[in-house]
Amino acid sequence: MAKIKMTKSELKIQKDALKMYQRYLPTLTLKKQQLQAEIRTIEAKAESVRKARQELERGFASWIAVFSEANAFPEGIITVSNIRKSMGNIAGVAIPVYEGADFARGDYDLYETPLWVDIAANHMEKAMSLDLEAEVLDEQVRLLGEELRATSQRVNLFEKVKIPETKENIRKISIYMADQQVNAVVRSKISKSKIAARGETASGTEVYAL
Repeated sequence: MAKIKMTKSELKIQKDALKMYQRYLPTLTLKKQQLQAEIRTIEAKAESVRKARQELERGFASWIAVFSEANAFPEGIITVSNIRKSMGNIAGVAIPVYEGADFARGDYDLYETPLWVDIAANHMEKAMSLDLEAEVLDEQVRLLGEELRATSQRVNLFEKVKIPETKENIRKISIYMADQQVNAVVRSKISKSKIAARGETASGTEVYAL
């Protein structure tokens, strides 16, 4: 803790600082709670997306045996040509928002390729889209988590360090100034008593001289 000056100006500085900390703490606390709630919501959404991906895979399990046939499914038939994202904002944090993806299909012989390949390709596009959405949601959680850690640190700093420290500084300065005021009053009374005593002595000397 830095050494403080026992002055009126320092007392004002400390009081102003305390008002600032007490004014911003509720805002920071509210932001912390908002971030925590948003992270829980996004995590639940990401879990839901991954479950949808698993259900899609289970629903397509009957095709697995067909995929295992040698050269049955053309390699590289599905590629991601573009991932569409926009930018959102949560509690002042810029986050990516998944808008969808565009896929490209490789060339393959329509006569020699089995009919189910198109169905399988559609399935793969849906699965890949869900994977991409989950990745974006994970990125949202990461960014909001970083902001949550920073906000929590500021809340703890204000709540557990700055506010108690400033209150203690105000208490010390107030006690010191009160003591100084009492001492000044005592010195003033002593000074007045001495002046009065000297006046009485002087008056007594004049009477005696007469």
